[in-house]
Amino acid sequence: MAMERHVILASCSPRRRELLPRIGIRDFLVEEAQIDEAALSRDCSSCEETVTVLAAAKARAVAARHPEAIVIGADTAVTVDGHILGKPAGREEAQGMLRLLSGREHQVMSGVCVYREGRFLCECEITSVQFRPLTDREIDAYIDAEPPFDKAGAYGIQGLAALFIERINGDYYTVMGLPLFRLGNLFKRLDIPLL
Repeated sequence: MAMERHVILASCSPRRRELLPRIGIRDFLVEEAQIDEAALSRDCSSCEETVTVLAAAKARAVAARHPEAIVIGADTAVTVDGHILGKPAGREEAQGMLRLLSGREHQVMSGVCVYREGRFLCECEITSVQFRPLTDREIDAYIDAEPPFDKAGAYGIQGLAALFIERINGDYYTVMGLPLFRLGNLFKRLDIPLL
């Protein structure tokens, strides 16, 4: 993609880095936002608001250092029963999250924010994911094969956890961590051509 300004992804997520080229953004920089997610989340009244606020905060933090750039911020959360499942701190927490998701439907919410020339546009996408029932042996084997400690909800749809997912209702890329359709819409609204 030829752009007059460089693009910065305000995230070190390997999955987000993998996804941007799928919509033609191949030449981009990566810079972690360095924000206090816990403090920013405290005043949010819903998961949808939380991921949108955090995506915007990431974009704002990096745009403050690079006002000439196009900056993409994103945040993803897994929710069940109104509770956010973040990245598990260790094996026991990952096991607990996967047991909670076993045989149930949950939602994955991804907020995305794009900055260009002083303008910030943000949106949120919500996708429902249905897990089949899991055995403790499967959970342990999954954690051993693909340690999920850097993934919200303790799983990645693009890996072995695909064996757990009966169906999804919504955008697959939202579950990976970057809703590409929403991102494309934000680029279009900011007059940034992708095609």
